[in-house]
Amino acid sequence: MSYINFSAIILAAGRGNRMLSDTPKVLYQIGGKCMLQHLIDSVIQVGVRSIYVVYGYKGEMIIKKINTDQYKIPVHWILQNDLVGTGDAVRRVLPVISDGEEVLVLYGDVPFVSYQTLQRLHAIKSQCDISMLTATLSNPKGYGRIIRNQEGSVVRIIEHDDIINDDQKEIKEVSTGIFIAISDHLKCWLSALTAHKSKNEFYLTDIVQIAHQSGYSIHTMCPTDTFEIMGVNSKSDFVYLDKRYQQRKVQYLLSSGLMIIDPNRFDLRGTLVHGKDVYIDINVIIKGHVSLGNRVKIGASCILKDTVVADDVEIYPFSIIENTKISFQSKVGPFVRLRPGTELKEKSHVGNFVEIKNTRLGEKSKVKHLSYLGDAEIGDQVNIGAGTIICNYDGIKKHQTIIGDDVFIGADSQLVAPITIGKHATIGAGTTVTRDVPASETIISRIRQFSILNQKRSKNKK
Repeated sequence: MSYINFSAIILAAGRGNRMLSDTPKVLYQIGGKCMLQHLIDSVIQVGVRSIYVVYGYKGEMIIKKINTDQYKIPVHWILQNDLVGTGDAVRRVLPVISDGEEVLVLYGDVPFVSYQTLQRLHAIKSQCDISMLTATLSNPKGYGRIIRNQEGSVVRIIEHDDIINDDQKEIKEVSTGIFIAISDHLKCWLSALTAHKSKNEFYLTDIVQIAHQSGYSIHTMCPTDTFEIMGVNSKSDFVYLDKRYQQRKVQYLLSSGLMIIDPNRFDLRGTLVHGKDVYIDINVIIKGHVSLGNRVKIGASCILKDTVVADDVEIYPFSIIENTKISFQSKVGPFVRLRPGTELKEKSHVGNFVEIKNTRLGEKSKVKHLSYLGDAEIGDQVNIGAGTIICNYDGIKKHQTIIGDDVFIGADSQLVAPITIGKHATIGAGTTVTRDVPASETIISRIRQFSILNQKRSKNKK
């Protein structure tokens, strides 16, 4: 869907003082994505021709963090040097917006307004001069109130801090700050703003009273779900909004057939696709993009990031897996760490306290206990004994290890890369391998056991 002469302004310049943080609050992540990025993603779907983001406090950090290259329309950055209110922020953008252009105004700390709601808001703009998103809340504390006259027309917005009587406190209809108006009208209304003495700021909400007094029409609509208009002013607000987001995502996953044993102890910080009969135990965290095949079981307290898991895989508790491919009927864990570049082929088994990085483990190969494998190509049906490590780093660069099919490596062996071990070779327990091993050869570098005559163990004397 596209509209001609329709742009969006996103206000993201504030310090967020109540967050008590050096990080701009629009960069706080919910579900693995910055709040500002969530909002831009929704706005893109509305059909605007361009987006203008007003930044101020630590703006360089915001520009660096937000990915705009993925969008087909331009995202412009407008600096607000002096943080003197939302009215001033919008005023700084209008000189670069064409006359007669419809302008959608949003807030970077209100991230989840849906594109469907924004489309409805745009649709009613044809019937009025300002189309405004409001909401009716049982507890409107902190929100500006909508003041209507006896005919029901909106005449002004009063900010929560400026409420002066009980009648105004009882008003349940609140301003979300989100509206659409024509750029020419906005320029006129903004030029009439005066700074509030208490804060020396220009309030954008004051244009409503100016517009009404000048005879302009104002229509309102409510979102389908008040979740859409929830904003973040404090850490408590952020935690509450994140929890609501997680609850919505979990309900969607449950309705699509995923078994999450405890919805209150599951965290989605990205996207998840899954097959049938997938089981997820408590305290599992999903990051980035994760794909789970059919009949996958994820044990308690696992973390998966940017990982593809095939059918019938079981991941035991406390495993951390990143940028890994796990093939059919493999078993992983418990207490396993699979680092980026790892691939486990069909029916492979990685056991407790094993770390693997940038390594391909072949079909039916096993590394079950207390081992480290890095920068390696490991063949099929290889058995790697407990405590085996690959010494892949020489202090300057990493080196590769190649292990052929059906190799047996005894416990507590060290493989000093670069090295190649041929098919069917056997490495005795406790061996330090420093040269290539031919196929079918058996090697051992263990010091022969011998006795020390007349040696007695010392004992403590009381």
